Amino acid sequence: MSDSELQNLFARVDNMAVQQEVNDVLQGVDDLIAVVQNEQAAAPPTMRWKKRTSDGNLIHARPRSARNQSNQVTAGNSSGLLQQKTHPNKNAPDSNSEVVFAPDNVDGFLRDLQQSLSDATGDGVESPTPQASLSASLNWSTRKSNSSESWKAARPRLVNTALARENVGTRKCQQCWRNLAVVRCRDCLPRPLFCAECDVVMHTRHPLHNRDASTLGFFQPLSPTTTVQDMDLCQCVRYVPVEIPHQICGCPTEALRLKPGKAVAVITMNGRHELSMPELACEACKATWTAGVDGILHSDYWPATLNFATIYETDVFASFEEMKMAAPGLSCQAFLKMLDRRTARFGRTGKISADTFTKSFFEWEAVQYEMDNICKEEPFTCPACSPDMLAVSVDGNRKHYRFKNASRAEEQAIFDGVFIAKDDDVTTFVNYIHTTTKHVSGRGVCGGECAYQEGAGLTLGEEVEQVNAFLSRIAVTTKHMSKAGRTDMLTLLAMRWNQQKTDNLATSLSRRYLRTTKALDAQKRNMESMKTELDVTESQMEDWVSDVKDWADATTINTTDVAGLASRVEVLVASIKRRSQRLYKDCDSNKGRARIRRKIRDERGFLSSVVKYNRMVPTTETLCFENILSGETAWPWQLPHSDSVDLRTKRRAFDLVMAGKRIQEEKMILQREMNQHWSGTSHNPGKREVTEAETGIREKYRFASYNHLMAFWSLIEPCLYKMVRVSRAKSAAQKKEVVAPARASTVL
Repeated sequence: MSDSELQNLFARVDNMAVQQEVNDVLQGVDDLIAVVQNEQAAAPPTMRWKKRTSDGNLIHARPRSARNQSNQVTAGNSSGLLQQKTHPNKNAPDSNSEVVFAPDNVDGFLRDLQQSLSDATGDGVESPTPQASLSASLNWSTRKSNSSESWKAARPRLVNTALARENVGTRKCQQCWRNLAVVRCRDCLPRPLFCAECDVVMHTRHPLHNRDASTLGFFQPLSPTTTVQDMDLCQCVRYVPVEIPHQICGCPTEALRLKPGKAVAVITMNGRHELSMPELACEACKATWTAGVDGILHSDYWPATLNFATIYETDVFASFEEMKMAAPGLSCQAFLKMLDRRTARFGRTGKISADTFTKSFFEWEAVQYEMDNICKEEPFTCPACSPDMLAVSVDGNRKHYRFKNASRAEEQAIFDGVFIAKDDDVTTFVNYIHTTTKHVSGRGVCGGECAYQEGAGLTLGEEVEQVNAFLSRIAVTTKHMSKAGRTDMLTLLAMRWNQQKTDNLATSLSRRYLRTTKALDAQKRNMESMKTELDVTESQMEDWVSDVKDWADATTINTTDVAGLASRVEVLVASIKRRSQRLYKDCDSNKGRARIRRKIRDERGFLSSVVKYNRMVPTTETLCFENILSGETAWPWQLPHSDSVDLRTKRRAFDLVMAGKRIQEEKMILQREMNQHWSGTSHNPGKREVTEAETGIREKYRFASYNHLMAFWSLIEPCLYKMVRVSRAKSAAQKKEVVAPARASTVL
């Protein structure tokens, strides 16, 4: 016997041994399954008792809180519970009860299994008590930990499922159910598998779908112009999905032939697609048709140029705008890189130009802006404040600078003067301010605090800072843009901010009114408690307010008298304390902190006027340099006066009274704003939900909204004097006919 024959014999023996082992394992599995099935058949069904009244009505269970308390009391009696469950006949139901078999659930099965294991091994298996489960559900860290453990336990199964999804296998086409599937489409769910013929039929009409071929034993991404023929990849022609006319000439439609036109790149949220424009040609009269700019606009595309070789789905522009609102620091290049990666992911090639995308995006936004103007939509008009604004807030943002090496293109901005004022207007305004007011370069004078200004209300607090923070994140990208691009981007996002605010205006006004009402009630309680504490009346508090106002009006910055010196000392001490306390909060660099420390030293030097003040006042009212900087000290001019009440107490009462007045003013302002907003939305149905009146406008006049109707009216109003109304009766009289009634009438 040769060596090769011996090796074959040994191999056959090994195979027989392996086969025998597999058979033994399978036999053992079958025996185990039979045992489990017999045990399940012999196990008694789970039951629970439902009590009913003598009339047959179901008695509901106790509230959950009562059940938790009872479970806590009986949690330690696990043996008694087990005995009650094992022998249910001991607690027989009464005559008003019925037996209902309940379906097994996972929690009950695990609980029974734990109890069975504890009985079999003799070890007590602690089951979670209801109180522990309740605390776990209320604890965020416990819930996160449980969620992580659940994901960790399910991860192997998810890996196996993901691997099984990538298995090609041998499957039938889910369209014809005859041929072998060679293509998988990610967008044709719930039947994603196609044979070669069905793939051509389906994706000739849907060329933008993402497909994978399985001819090589794995799923390979396919471009729109690639098909499968005889298990090989072949190139074909795919057309841009645009609206095609039914007829282009007077010839019969059978004479029309569809042929590929110029190559066009279609940009969608899935990246770049290389397709061909459809072109119709008549074989009889040689007439031709191809989609132009108007045609692609009707098909929800936007051209990159007027002689377009690239077109964009408008959904790309809308998505980019929404992403800029959610993440203002997102650049156009980063967005296009994401689209380029999606292009490569789905088996396509090509890059997207950033310049043409930006220009097309702004042109699309300009068209949307003009459409809003036709519909009387004003992005910079507040419906709650118009026609007369109740307050104007002016602030500046120095972060919107541009680098010197940025683009120097001299193109005109599309939204020039809409949000950011023109350079000539700004120059004229600044010159007017400099010539009519006392101005010091680099310094500004702010008005008094809003808390002490009549009619100011509570104001909106830091809302202007929220807008500036939003626009500052845009400055990360606008600093690299041209001047026109920067103006357009800032204007666009400012309009979208206002639109978002207008959409939420009803909710925000309601919340502000509720919050103001609660604050006013709390302020009234504080006022009453202060009156009780100081044992004063309303008139006495008003006198204190007048005293504080008189003291503030008498305060000057003149350093020649005692009052002027006292005011200067108070201002310098407050400035030094503030700079010292916020030294590490206002600056994050050593250079900035050194600059603040230098200002503190200069202000300490200015406090030399304390010596001059001490010479002008009695000894009992002198100031100590170390004491006034150490902590909260009472100034001599704030000590008790003739009415035995110090200025600090009067100032506290003054702040409380002023705060109450501002809250009352805020409530009145909010009432006016809510009334104005309601009146504005009532006269502008386009800015609210569709109502019954607007539905009547649609049915009667065939206009989408009241704004569209008024826009059409503004176009035809100049021509009204040329229009002649002819009724049915007058028209019939001219034709000598009998007018039939439009609606049958009933005579009572």
